[in-house]
Amino acid sequence: MKEFQLSRRAFLAATTTSTLIAGAARVYAINTASVVPRKLSPNEKLNIACIGVGGMGAGDVKGCAGENIVALCDVDSKRGEESFYRHPDAKQFKDFRKMLEEMDQEIDAVTVSTPDHMHAPAAYMAMCMGKHVRVQKPLAQTIAEARLLAKTAREKGVVNAMGNQGHSGDGIRELCEMVWAGAIGQVKESHTWTNRPIWPQGIADPLPPAPVPESLDWDLWLGPAPVREYGDGYAPFKWRGWWDFGCGAIGDMACHIMDPVFWALKLYEAPSYTVEVVEQEGMTKQTFPNKSVIKYEFPARGDMEAVTVYWYDGGLLPKRPEGVPEDEKLADGDNGSLFIGTDGILTTGTYGGDSRLLPAARMKDYKKPEATIERIPGENPYLHWINACKTGTVASSDFSYAGPLTEVANMGNVALLAGVGQKLEFDVASMKITNNEAANQYLTKQYRAPWDFMKF
Repeated sequence: MKEFQLSRRAFLAATTTSTLIAGAARVYAINTASVVPRKLSPNEKLNIACIGVGGMGAGDVKGCAGENIVALCDVDSKRGEESFYRHPDAKQFKDFRKMLEEMDQEIDAVTVSTPDHMHAPAAYMAMCMGKHVRVQKPLAQTIAEARLLAKTAREKGVVNAMGNQGHSGDGIRELCEMVWAGAIGQVKESHTWTNRPIWPQGIADPLPPAPVPESLDWDLWLGPAPVREYGDGYAPFKWRGWWDFGCGAIGDMACHIMDPVFWALKLYEAPSYTVEVVEQEGMTKQTFPNKSVIKYEFPARGDMEAVTVYWYDGGLLPKRPEGVPEDEKLADGDNGSLFIGTDGILTTGTYGGDSRLLPAARMKDYKKPEATIERIPGENPYLHWINACKTGTVASSDFSYAGPLTEVANMGNVALLAGVGQKLEFDVASMKITNNEAANQYLTKQYRAPWDFMKF
């Protein structure tokens, strides 16, 4: 990789202390304090502040629009235009630290819909200030961040949820009920695939420097990431392919399409597991690979036997199971999962929908089991989270579940960094890779000041 030279402008951005760090500094004072969320009645509207309000963030703002949207924060004023227009009374900010500091007494809850590398700092600060949070998937960029957010949510007593909307659907619940009722016997293997990445990866060098758009505060966008020159192709959306900002294909999609596997197979009960890269193509020090296959092995969990879980991205697919006709579709094509059991095969779609036995003939006389898992009203994750904030109940995909799910997804990236042929043994309780000490460095990352305020 070519050496990357910083310009004088970038050097000054890296070495000049921000004047907008009051909110971040305040985290130190309140991190161990007893901060109690405001009590609300079920009929009272929630005061919500939204961090990241363009793109998917605009959708998250709309999902909460029935409440009081009191503040909107986006480092790019152009990206935030739609949300700003729809909520003209909401105060506008570019720095979420300043927003949380100035509006502390006015905010009950916060949504975080930023690039992945900013999820943890924003959610952590908000929770430390006693705010309920809803964070887009993946919950965090690293294993350590995911673990910290789950811990902080417990300690602060705030309602929390991750934005993998499929977890609130009826489909994933039907899938779990089918697997738990023994529809295909003991599941021995699962295979999950995605068409991602649909953004550039396999890039060896930083992008050529380009003028920063007038609407964008590039230093705020970088946040805790190492300083680099702005380039056309980092933001928006394409940041997902860069190690400094995103989590690649598995980080982006596993919280959706591996969610049915994680829940149905009760992988959250595994005390340890192994992960290794079977193959990858195009990975560099700057970006994730163009395609990969990652293998996990989980031990027996309760009444479930040991299972091997495979992940495929970049267009790679599992082999068609024996006995399944060529004209029968596996899941919904671009994204889906297969479960291979001792008594059959089951397939499901992106969010756990359209679950059915294979071959199709097996579905003719099959009767789905009665519902045993509570359904989410309207399958609406936003309203479920909002209601939980008001009643103190648990929201769908709360961090006690979403944290471990995100860890499993991002352990695939740890395996990519460790390299092909390195089978990593991960002990969940201690958060340690027990057979490769050097690989433990990939469970966390460095944060540039003044963004290094999280207490791990």
